[in-house]
Amino acid sequence: MNARILIVEDEAGLVMTLRDRLRKQGYTVSVARDAESALETAARHSFDLILLDLMLPGKSGLAVCEKLREGGSSTPILMLTARRQTKDKVAGLKAGGDDYLTKPFHMTELLARIEALLRRPSKMSTTAAVQYHFGNVEIDVRRTEVLRGGKVMPLSAKEFQLLQYFLEHRDATLSREELLREVWGYQELPSTRTVDVHVAWLRQKLEQDPKNPQFILTVVGFGYKFAAER
Repeated sequence: MNARILIVEDEAGLVMTLRDRLRKQGYTVSVARDAESALETAARHSFDLILLDLMLPGKSGLAVCEKLREGGSSTPILMLTARRQTKDKVAGLKAGGDDYLTKPFHMTELLARIEALLRRPSKMSTTAAVQYHFGNVEIDVRRTEVLRGGKVMPLSAKEFQLLQYFLEHRDATLSREELLREVWGYQELPSTRTVDVHVAWLRQKLEQDPKNPQFILTVVGFGYKFAAER
């Protein structure tokens, strides 16, 4: 296991714990202790995953995440936050994070989240030259590009993977459990609103009226369905 992980965290004790444990798991680990060094390190080196604390000296972790996404980075970002309120977690996902974990956390759960984000399900392969169209939205899978009305819509890596899964399973009712398993790669399903939040942001970016979606529909009591155009 040679995945490269960047830890962005200013708490020295936690940095030491994370770095030592991740290295024991076989990961190659780099550390940045503030926002500026995080952006500089991410620009100079390629990483497979970023562990990003939201409470950093200077610029916040949210600002770091937004800057990375604006720069075109699709590296999976797992946000670490001491804030437990849903609005704070939603803000992190809105900024482009792929998942979040609330401090304090068990190391086993962190490792499971990391493995899930690093896992590349074969069904989500983006090597094929596949294109999709619905409404005024165009998706180029190979280029991982989404256009709405001819304008590029920036999606996080996980948003794109979720959209692709919906498109590959048009008209099928998909449970949250299935989406967590197939898109996020979870083997044991955590209690999380991650799916709901990502669906909400896909609607914001792609639906004409996010409050009354035409395509990404809620199936009450079951989950979600992508409605194919007739």
